[in-house]
Amino acid sequence: MKYVSTRGGDPQNFEQVLLRGLAPDGGLYVPSQLPHFSEAEIASFSGLTYSDLAMKIIGPFVADTIPEADLKRCIDDSYAEFSHRAVAPLQMLGPNEWILELYHGPTLAFKDFALQVLGRLLDYVLTRNNQRVAILGATSGDTGSAALEGCRHSAMVDIFILHPHNRISEVQRRQMTTVKAGNVYNLAVEGNFDDCQKIVKAAFADQGFLPDGRQLVAVNSINWARIMVQIVYYFYASLSLGGPQRPVSFTVPTGNFGDIYAGYLAREMGLPINQLVVATNSNDILHRFIHNNEYSATELTHTLSPSMDIMISSNFERYLFDLFGRDAKKLCEFMEQSGGGSMHVSDDRWQQVRKCFSSFAVNDDETCEVIKQVYKDSGVLLDPHTAVGVKAATECNSNREIPMITLATAHPVKFSDAINAAGIPTPLLPVHLKDLFEREEFYAVVDNSVDAVTEYVSNHLGA
Repeated sequence: MKYVSTRGGDPQNFEQVLLRGLAPDGGLYVPSQLPHFSEAEIASFSGLTYSDLAMKIIGPFVADTIPEADLKRCIDDSYAEFSHRAVAPLQMLGPNEWILELYHGPTLAFKDFALQVLGRLLDYVLTRNNQRVAILGATSGDTGSAALEGCRHSAMVDIFILHPHNRISEVQRRQMTTVKAGNVYNLAVEGNFDDCQKIVKAAFADQGFLPDGRQLVAVNSINWARIMVQIVYYFYASLSLGGPQRPVSFTVPTGNFGDIYAGYLAREMGLPINQLVVATNSNDILHRFIHNNEYSATELTHTLSPSMDIMISSNFERYLFDLFGRDAKKLCEFMEQSGGGSMHVSDDRWQQVRKCFSSFAVNDDETCEVIKQVYKDSGVLLDPHTAVGVKAATECNSNREIPMITLATAHPVKFSDAINAAGIPTPLLPVHLKDLFEREEFYAVVDNSVDAVTEYVSNHLGA
């Protein structure tokens, strides 16, 4: 399996893509061609454990770079950490309405699915190569803690995670800043998530601040390995509800487009998905593009669903690459122009987008109403991001005879402000986090600039 950059560049193998994250030309890596499964092949996966299914889906992407036995050990060890035996159980909300619970990992968010595996793959490759690296990532809330949990045990990495100062929930912050390890550094940037993301991309583009022999590795969803691993739970959910003979639909709360892009890939790989719904909060650039063919950044709004407080959706470039016929030159021209105001694609291309995705934007009042109503009707407590997804599923569902599955992206305990705003008492923290608010925090507040961050990183690298 070879990988190409959305901006052009030479093909790379999986190990090179894993360690680079972002391509040298600033593009994102995608497979040169996707594996495809027939209906019979997908049907043969029925009854597999989550880990065994993951081996079937992930194996073709990794190809010959990691031996099968070592890959299986990485996957098995990753999901052994989850608190539910099903790993990704389905919960019924109503007739043909489901949520896929993706919060049973160690940090209570869907990011654990990819980052537990990514951490082990990195550790395997770096140890094999006797190579030390610096991980640099940005988080809008959940990526940071999942990355730290997945990577902090590696002797071959120093890990630096940026988060927007005072713009994530207290539980999200404390899950990161209470990690006490000599190779872990949390930086609170005086800005928003988009600022953090820009700093990370700029640092990857110019790594001259690092000592010789050291390189940056990405744990954000710009790293292809994260997207690859997230494809698995689409297959798992479909098989759990009678797929592939029975089609299903998915609604995905998303800000950075990574999770919904994994669903798009699952459909391209042969999974019978009827509908893919993009659910956003008030930061609705994706909804405006899908609904009105308007791609323009507006001022970022702080909402009750902070993990989606994103205006620059990095992974959208991967989909646009396909939309532009995998023509890197045309994509580069579009991306350059999109920074200068409102952009749109041709009507033919926009109709392709509309055939592929539906979308809906949900404000905070509507989010709280959904949390309250679902809790009243079913006793299921939703986090605000999942509530955004449930609302979008209700509004966009084009065929109610087909199961609609909303991805439940985080445990509600992480978002007490939204739960309380819905008039519901804050749920208790799980046992492994019950003393979270008593733990000492470790983080540094830094200016919103590339120089401030790169200087901090260079001054804190281990030997």
